[in-house]
Amino acid sequence: MKTKLRGLYAITDSQLLADGKLLPYVEAALKGGARLLQYRDKTADSARRLREAEALRELCTRYGAELIINDDAELAARLGVGLHLGQGDGSLAAARALLGRQAIIGATCHAQLALAADANREGASYLAFGRFFNSNTKPGAPAATTDLLTQARAHFNLPLAAIGGIDLDNAGQLISAGADLLAVVHSLFSAPSAAEVERRARAFSVLFPSS
Repeated sequence: MKTKLRGLYAITDSQLLADGKLLPYVEAALKGGARLLQYRDKTADSARRLREAEALRELCTRYGAELIINDDAELAARLGVGLHLGQGDGSLAAARALLGRQAIIGATCHAQLALAADANREGASYLAFGRFFNSNTKPGAPAATTDLLTQARAHFNLPLAAIGGIDLDNAGQLISAGADLLAVVHSLFSAPSAAEVERRARAFSVLFPSS
């Protein structure tokens, strides 16, 4: 892998980044230190998604970050980038066979170590746990705890991603519990300007101890 899987993991949102905000806001997040970027767009406009993903790949290359496509193995394969699979979004083993051994493939494990064990066995590059806090993107009662991260750290020798309602006030406790990646949507991109996105990204990035 070209990039160590540690740091801020920015995830796009088609509503927050509408009206021409996608590229300037993403570039601001990358300037601020985001190490991974997940392109998440559930619409059916495949031509637009291809154009946007190509532009995002160029930005990620420029800033030394990794692009991850949400739930679309064919698009990830076409662009030669990474993939994130939710539960029920296809076989991780099949995606690994399609994308190759070097591709970054992440797996949603919710708050279940059993799901993480399955993903680990099928060749995941990182394990994503959540929801840790109340979330705009995934509403509902939080299901994951910092104890879960501590247990996962003891069980698995893979990077751990935390997602769900993460902000600058609660991020530190997740890192302390073992999170390698903080997946952030709203607290990063619900900003009035690209400059504010960059400021927030830097604030998240400096929470990770240098190693």
